[in-house]
Amino acid sequence: MFRKVPHTYVIIFSLIVFAAVATWFVPAGVFERAEVVTESGKTVNQIVPGSFHSVEQSPQTWQIMSAFFKGFQKAPAIIAFLLILGGAFWILNETKAIDMGVQSFLKKSSSLEKYGLFRFIGVNNLIIIVIMTMFSLFGAIFGMSEETIAFVAIFVPLAISMGYDSITGVCLCFLAAGLGFAGCVLNPFTLGIAQDIAGVKMFSGIEYRIVVWFIITFIGIAFVLMYANKIKKNPKKSIMYNEDEYWRRNSESAYTLKAVKASVTCWAAYLATLAVQIAFCICTKHPALVTTTVLFGIISFFMIRKSMQMFSLSLLIFTIVYLVVGVMVFEWGFEQIAALFFGMAVITGMALGKSASDIAKLFIAGAKDMLSAALVVGLASGIIIILEDGKIIDTFLNSLAGAISGSGRIGALSIMYGFQSVLNAIITSGTAKAAMLMPMFAEIANMTGISLQAAVTAFHIGDGFTNLITPTSGVLIAVLGLARIPYAKWVRFSWKFLLAMVILGWLLLIPTVTMNLPDF
Repeated sequence: MFRKVPHTYVIIFSLIVFAAVATWFVPAGVFERAEVVTESGKTVNQIVPGSFHSVEQSPQTWQIMSAFFKGFQKAPAIIAFLLILGGAFWILNETKAIDMGVQSFLKKSSSLEKYGLFRFIGVNNLIIIVIMTMFSLFGAIFGMSEETIAFVAIFVPLAISMGYDSITGVCLCFLAAGLGFAGCVLNPFTLGIAQDIAGVKMFSGIEYRIVVWFIITFIGIAFVLMYANKIKKNPKKSIMYNEDEYWRRNSESAYTLKAVKASVTCWAAYLATLAVQIAFCICTKHPALVTTTVLFGIISFFMIRKSMQMFSLSLLIFTIVYLVVGVMVFEWGFEQIAALFFGMAVITGMALGKSASDIAKLFIAGAKDMLSAALVVGLASGIIIILEDGKIIDTFLNSLAGAISGSGRIGALSIMYGFQSVLNAIITSGTAKAAMLMPMFAEIANMTGISLQAAVTAFHIGDGFTNLITPTSGVLIAVLGLARIPYAKWVRFSWKFLLAMVILGWLLLIPTVTMNLPDF
């Protein structure tokens, strides 16, 4: 008889206790750090190689009880974002726009079955391939990560309606973007900064990186296809079968939904939204915004004539479009993206014909629904707090430098890769890790005869896979919270695959020191 898997809070709090115990036995030490302006003009806080020195031990005791509170202080942006997103999608769900959109999409896509090629491949298989390839490209090109949270509310209902489970829905966007993040073709936030610090030409070595991205993405899609088709044949094989009853109920009710004619307030919401976008275009005069505004004006006009739900769906679609444009063109962060979804919530509430008070009540209900996931984000950040306050993170970094000495080129590269993979459990920001590790990796590469490009590759592949399972990742916890997947069940589903991907990543590193590759 197997014991019941502990609650996510219990698992994470146990890791906090483990980290606190480590601060009693691991010698405390710190590196000196200096702010450096890179060639691209970015200011990063770099480690000064060779500056490690011991400091007074700082064992953590009662601090394990304050780690929860300090974790909230460390991750306020993602916690606030998650609550706002919960409120926004709660209001959107009142319209049933996503459910109707999913059903409409599936009806139209099923008509493709009459063509021999689509029937041979399978329309559902083709949908999975196209969506995962797109999100993998997003991860590889501009480092999509936290942006995937918003897509969960779309792809989980889609996966359920296609006969799969919530895990498949999360794989379509979150897992795919993570795989692309590891492949990292042009990501400016990890690859760009890492190459800049290492003194390597920005985005050089792209030929081999494209090969790496293709292999990782191909295997990831093949894995998800095999899993999804297994679940479709027998839905009860899913470890999420019972929990997914919530999504199945919503999916079944979508078949009986009736289109609601757009009211006067719905048209007012459309005109107000269009006016704001036009004003924004006049201020910025950016072609991407002008194009998006024109498309919104035309498409939403025809959507609102169909029904209130179709207009609400167009609001969601263009919110996502603005998210992508904002991140790629204007380098938006959580603040701007949260404002975007908050605006969507208000406009959707107007389209529903709700009063200001009713919109507020719906928003609070959605935020309350996300509170559990937000608490997990704060608790998980407590692990990092304990390690930082215990002053043992830099000790691990210094031990890395010592372990690599005399290990040979493949050995040195393997240790760098392994350490970076483990460090993801402590520091989830790729930009922060680049600033912290690349000065040391560059120094080690020069000592061991490894090309700087190979060291950069060890960094960015190592920065990808373990982010998809570590409980300290606020994005992962937010995604699972929105999809209603317990963390323990995600680990049970993903650990074997991610372990295989970590091994694959190591194998893909070997050619960088054994073959003549362009720019390596």
